[in-house]
Amino acid sequence: MSANKKNIIEVRNLNVFYGKFQALKNINLDIQANRITALIGPSGCGKSTFLRALNRMNDLIEGCRTEGEVLFDGKNIFGPETDLLELRRKVGMVFQRPNPFPLSIADNITYGLRVHGRTEPNFLEEKLHRSLQAVNLWEELKDRLHDNALKLTGEQQQRLCIARLLAIEPEVVLMDEPCSALDPVATARIEDLMYELKREYTIVIVTHNMQQAARVSDYTGYFLLGDLVEFGETNQIFTSPRDKRTEDYITGRFG
Repeated sequence: MSANKKNIIEVRNLNVFYGKFQALKNINLDIQANRITALIGPSGCGKSTFLRALNRMNDLIEGCRTEGEVLFDGKNIFGPETDLLELRRKVGMVFQRPNPFPLSIADNITYGLRVHGRTEPNFLEEKLHRSLQAVNLWEELKDRLHDNALKLTGEQQQRLCIARLLAIEPEVVLMDEPCSALDPVATARIEDLMYELKREYTIVIVTHNMQQAARVSDYTGYFLLGDLVEFGETNQIFTSPRDKRTEDYITGRFG
């Protein structure tokens, strides 16, 4: 996908409820292709709920109800014709803690491809090589492909999970605090990886680390108590926020 100003996701009047509790309130924002969008805000403010709404992972939570529209490539993902398996292939998720399967490194990468019916050995081998290369793991792991993935370091496991997602060719990569379990050196390497990946993918990241949001993202949204208080270019949000609540949060006076 070429870098451009195209909106790949458009969110319109999004409301999410857990039973009677309203977790998101009338959210409207556009997510541009080949950009990194960061979502910040205190715990419990709706960031992860919003992220999960983008590929309907909230559907898996009992009692969760969604209103409004999320347009992905111009189509409402809440429409009855949506193929959830295909949606989650195109809009994939990387979770807070690395979650490799208790399988070999190679089988982790090719697992999703096999689920989607691709079993040709040459195809799987090429995808394995390209996916590990994309996350800068090929040289580290090329002689260990049959080792159990659980033997890898935390940072290697997180990279492996990203590679596993890239193997099925998503368009959007959702990251829910992908560095929270990593040390500062490993975090810096994952952030460098995000820079590289945005050439080909759109990235939306939830982070509690405001320095990380400032470093890696092109756009930032500040969530508070289910509201999207402010959304804009990251430099503007961090240097001249328009809403005092945003300023209070990023300067440490609140949250």
